[in-house]
Parts: sequence; C-alpha cells; structure tokens
Amino acid sequence: MISARAKGTASIDRRPVAVVDIGSNSIRLVVFDGTSRVPLPLFNEKVLCGLGKGLERTGRLDETGVEQALVNLRRFADIARAMGVRKTFALATAACRDAANGPEFVAAVRKRTGLPVKILSGAEEARVSALGVIAGTPDAEGAMGDLGGGSLELVALGKGKPAGHATLPFGPLRLREYAEKGRGRLKDMLDERLKALDFLDRGRDGEFYAVGGAWRALAKLHMAHANYPLEIIHHYSIPRDRAIDFLDVVATQSRASLEGFPGISRKRLETLPLAATVLERLLRRMKPERLVFSAYGLREGCLYDSLPPALKRTDPLLSGVAAIAAQNRRYRVTADELHRWVEPVFKDKANARLRLVACHLSDLAWSEHPDHRGEIAYRRALFMPVAGIDHPGRAYVALALYARYDGEPGGEIAQIAWRLLDETRLRDAFRLGLALRVAYRLSGGASSVLARTRLKLDGRDLVLEVPKRDAGMVGEVVGRRLEALATALDKRAVVRPR
Repeated sequence: MISARAKGTASIDRRPVAVVDIGSNSIRLVVFDGTSRVPLPLFNEKVLCGLGKGLERTGRLDETGVEQALVNLRRFADIARAMGVRKTFALATAACRDAANGPEFVAAVRKRTGLPVKILSGAEEARVSALGVIAGTPDAEGAMGDLGGGSLELVALGKGKPAGHATLPFGPLRLREYAEKGRGRLKDMLDERLKALDFLDRGRDGEFYAVGGAWRALAKLHMAHANYPLEIIHHYSIPRDRAIDFLDVVATQSRASLEGFPGISRKRLETLPLAATVLERLLRRMKPERLVFSAYGLREGCLYDSLPPALKRTDPLLSGVAAIAAQNRRYRVTADELHRWVEPVFKDKANARLRLVACHLSDLAWSEHPDHRGEIAYRRALFMPVAGIDHPGRAYVALALYARYDGEPGGEIAQIAWRLLDETRLRDAFRLGLALRVAYRLSGGASSVLARTRLKLDGRDLVLEVPKRDAGMVGEVVGRRLEALATALDKRAVVRPR
C-alpha cells in the first residue's frame, strides 16, 4: 500500500514567489509558480558576476562584480514586480558573508532594488541547501555538498533529515591560489580539512548528493563521456569508483581541452578542474556507494523551508504528477481507483508507487493526435518536471504510458527506456500499460464500472470478473486487449460472472 504520507496533498497557493540567490560566482533570479510541494519555475535568469573573485587575496568583493551585480539585481527586482510576485526571498551567501564590504554591498542592493536581502550564516546556508536535497529526495541517506564559488557546505543526511554540517572556504574562486602552488599542495590541503569532519563517516556506503553549478557541469560532462541516453541532471548517479576515475581526468585538463564539450559555459570552464578536484577528494574521504547529482539546492530548500508541515510531508513525486494530471483531466476515474483495479495483476510490490504514478498520468495524451499519443505520452513522462524519482523510474513510467496507448513495448521510439531498465522492469512496465488499456476500454473512464468489475490472477488464468448485468460491456475490443495482457503475463484470458 502507498502510505498516507505519500498520498497526502495540501492546499497550493498559485501566486508567484521568487528567490534571488546572490552567490560568490553568480547571481540568479528564479520565479516559481506558487507555494507547492513541487513548485515549477516560470522564469530563470543567471548572471556570472564573480563577486568573490580575489576575495581570498583582498578580503573584499570584486569592484567590477559589484557594479555588474547591482545593475542586474535592479533588473531582477523589476521583473519580479512585473510578474506579480507576491513574495521574494533574497539570499546572499559566502562572498557577502566573508567580505569586509559585504554588508555595504547588501545595503546598496536594498536601497537600489528594494530586495529584502538576507546574508546567510555558513550554518544556515548548509541547512537550507540540505533541505533542498531533501525536498527533491525525501529519503536521502548519506551526505550532501553544495559547492558555490566561495564556499562548500557539507551536511550529513539521515532518514531525510540534516545531521552534522560544516562550511569550508573551498569554492573554486578561492582555491585558485592553492592550485597555483601545484595540484599536490591543493589535494593535501583539502585532505587535511576533510579528515577532521567526523560526520562524513556516517555517510559511508550511502550516497553523496552533489549540488551547485560547477558540479552540475561535471554531470553534463560525464553524460557526454558515457553517451548516457537521458539528459536530466537531477538524480543522475555514478558509482563511486567510476566517478573518482572521471574526476581525476577532468582535474588535470586545460581549458582548451574542455572547450570541446557542448553545453558548458565559457566562464564555467575555468573552474571545472578545481570543482572536480574538490569532489574527487570528498569521494575518497567519505567513500559513499554512489555519487548522485541534485538539481535541488539552496533555492528549492528556501521554498521548502517556508511550507506548512502538512505540505512538507507529502510525496513530491505523487504531488507533482497529481498536479500535472489535474491540468489535463478527461475522465472522472481517479488514479487510486485505477491503481486498485490493476494492482492484483502484479506480484511485485516494489514498483507499486511507480504504478500509481503511471495511473495518475495514464490519460496524459488524450487530446493529442491519435497516431502519436503513445510517443507524446512517453516523452512527457520521461522529461516531466517532478522530483522524487530516479532515471529508471522515469523510464518505467514512460514505457508504461507508451504501452497504454500503443499496446506495444516501444521499439526504436522507446530506446531510452530500454537502456535504463532491466528485463524484469521492462516486462512489468509493458504489462502495466496493457492493464491500463483494458481498464479504459472496459470502463470508458467510468469509476462505477471499475468498482463493479475485478481483474485478478488465478493459477494459470488472468480472470476478468464482470457482473452478469454488465456482460454486454465485454465486447470484441475489450476481449482483444484482455488477451494481449494475458499473453504478456503468460496466462490464459478468462471472463467470469461476478
């Protein structure tokens, strides 16, 4: 059964909210569609100002960066007002926190823009970034790290809650001086500081969740290197040993050698080797089972922190797909009703949550051209803007929806899913799609019909139980779809009176 926490929903305020993130390397405005468990970005703009450039040497924010930031923050404030944003969270992190002229800069921002800028302490920045990871992966176990331009926040995670934490001056903008003395000196310094963090031992054999623009760029590089089929950074994962080998290579590359990779900004190229070195030393120190990249971080954590407790407890994946389904509803039948009807066909309960997700999205493409519904539903599920799901999970749901519309396992169109799923889950997803085909064809989307009928396994038989008064509803098309499902299950299709 899906837990009450997983199914839970709460009221959503759809008035836009914004987060302005003033970092050491970049400033960013994101306007979200409201206060919900999985807020969707309506507008997203980043400017690489380099406020923290030279901070380690001068102790002050970079003058050129300050001027550039003031101009663009004024623009951010104007855009937010024009979009009708009801509340703006403006957060300043390591550079403003540590620079002698940080408070002076923040005061200038407040005066020129009206933005309510708050300088986060290291502990607060670590806590909010960890909440971002938890917002996207509620059951996160191990540790997370958020690498900004000027600092690294590390937090141990246990049962989806922050534990020990530390803030270190390991941002790439600050590490350049160490790097100039040689990579060996840099590694020794990193190792010495990381060795003292006992809380990292708690994450051993768990997962390390990497947050921050430089580390996301490394994820893109690895995807290209591995010819990975699904270009989604959130929850992209790499086994520890493979990650260390890859990071070792990137850390020794010149800017010129990295320029050949697509999708990486020129300004980001300068910091990638340093970002790779920090991550590589972290993985060696902590020894997690896997490296997992999180697209959720400080900004998402800030919004999550502002949610009422009831909304925090809801499953982000089920909340997200329920919202998607509500925008595109045709029938009155609910996801729970569909799930209860098809679930007796499946002995494996490990994928029950994903089957409920597929039930939520099972009529996703009803308004599309009939010849392309399967492909459209497949791609929309594969790239849906939700959290709380890994890449194989996306593939499972996408393939189930393709089969729901086309009655086929996908072939060339579904190659991404075929590469990400093992044989058992491929069969399971295909069977789910066929079961949904039977449910919709039999009921016409009417809850009352599903309530009166029953699908079950009985020895060698796949049995559809139908009340005698509804026997006429099992026509030729329903019979064919039932036969197709029975064949996929290695069973014999039987219709019995109920």
